[in-house]
Amino acid sequence: MAVLILSSSSAGIASADREHTSKSSSTKKFYSVIMQDGADPWMYKHTDGFYYFTKTTGNNVTIWKSSTITGVDAAEKREITTGGQNVWAPEIHYLNGAWYVYYAKDDGDNANHRMYVMENTAADPMQGTWTDKGQLTDSTNRWGIDGTPFAIGDQLYYIWSGWEGTENVSQHLYIARMSDPWTISSERVEIARPTYDWETNHQPNVNEGPQVYIKGRTINLLYSASGSWTNDYSLGLITADTRKDLMNPASWTKREKPVFASANGIYGPGHASLTTSPDGREDWIIYHAAKFDGSGWNREIRAQEFDWNRDGTPDLDEPAAANRPVSLPSGEPKHTRYEAENAVFGGGAYASSSENGSKGSKAGHIDLPDSYAEYTIKIPADGKYILSARTANGTTGMDWSTLMLSVDGAAPTPFYITNKGWENWGLSTQLLELSRGKHTIRFSKGDGYGEIDFFDIVPADGRK
Repeated sequence: MAVLILSSSSAGIASADREHTSKSSSTKKFYSVIMQDGADPWMYKHTDGFYYFTKTTGNNVTIWKSSTITGVDAAEKREITTGGQNVWAPEIHYLNGAWYVYYAKDDGDNANHRMYVMENTAADPMQGTWTDKGQLTDSTNRWGIDGTPFAIGDQLYYIWSGWEGTENVSQHLYIARMSDPWTISSERVEIARPTYDWETNHQPNVNEGPQVYIKGRTINLLYSASGSWTNDYSLGLITADTRKDLMNPASWTKREKPVFASANGIYGPGHASLTTSPDGREDWIIYHAAKFDGSGWNREIRAQEFDWNRDGTPDLDEPAAANRPVSLPSGEPKHTRYEAENAVFGGGAYASSSENGSKGSKAGHIDLPDSYAEYTIKIPADGKYILSARTANGTTGMDWSTLMLSVDGAAPTPFYITNKGWENWGLSTQLLELSRGKHTIRFSKGDGYGEIDFFDIVPADGRK
């Protein structure tokens, strides 16, 4: 959850010694989490070099614009009203010289979930007007979600997850041709339904979350199956040849086993999108996973690099372990890291050992009204910076806790920490506007309780 604040850029520093700078290091590592809360991530890298990101956010469609993959949580965002409820799995695409948002919504009754599209002809989707282009459907007008468009040559196609009839028995994957980005122009054709043991181990059976990526002549259709509310949720793969008739179900081949499943302490990975690093040298998977064992639909968003097999299919391997640092995407700037245990503490706060902490220690016990952990950071140039902290919250009975974050003694703002349990680290971010020189960062008591493993400072514009 990113919260934009503009800090004081004055030379005054609240209480830390002006001559002192907290110990820092330079790092090109992070811990896979890019958003501490969310599901159904979609990330698209445009020709302007920016990443456009969206996820399920309730009754609206929210778009983030970021110069980096790992900085998306604190990036500029825009909310688009939909006039509906239960808006699921939006995607943003650039097609035929315009922007399109695809999403599903209902009127409060899941049986009425249908798919819709909006258009924006502005060069920047964060500007301009989003125009409702109406419902996307074939002649059956059946329940449908998770729609995604793609093109082979000049022909547009649309794939989605839907019901065969009017009852919630099983979700199948359907394909149809499109005459333009907002019109389905053929009857739907079923290309997949749950059949394998790993797809049918929970009721109702689902094939959902389709995403299409083309590598050479291979069309890769990643999809999610099993119970989305369980640890068994996984990614499957269906392939086709770009030269085949895609409206013929025989052109599509489904793998018998999932290609990305629970492992290494990460549970229920699913609904993934693929993108490239800022410099284009690496391929990355963006996916959601359960925040902890058995958390069901309480999910977070993670990212990691992957490779390609010789046959043009993605080699996703396994989810990176929660407490194993991985390299930042190639082309992203190094992070300046401040280990939280190196704070100036007050009011009873102190550092303690941490089983899963980056250096074996953490800052915590910020439990009293006058408790705090304070740091003096050094900023090389005027600009906007992301403060990205590895945080934990196990407060009983609270989904969210806050610490209060203040900069240079200014009024503090809430710093949100999702409840995953102690020693199960997540990610909290804030966007700061800072002038060149030294600044004081203070974390103090908020609602509930929270701990910090470390925090990073990185330019928000992705400059190195």
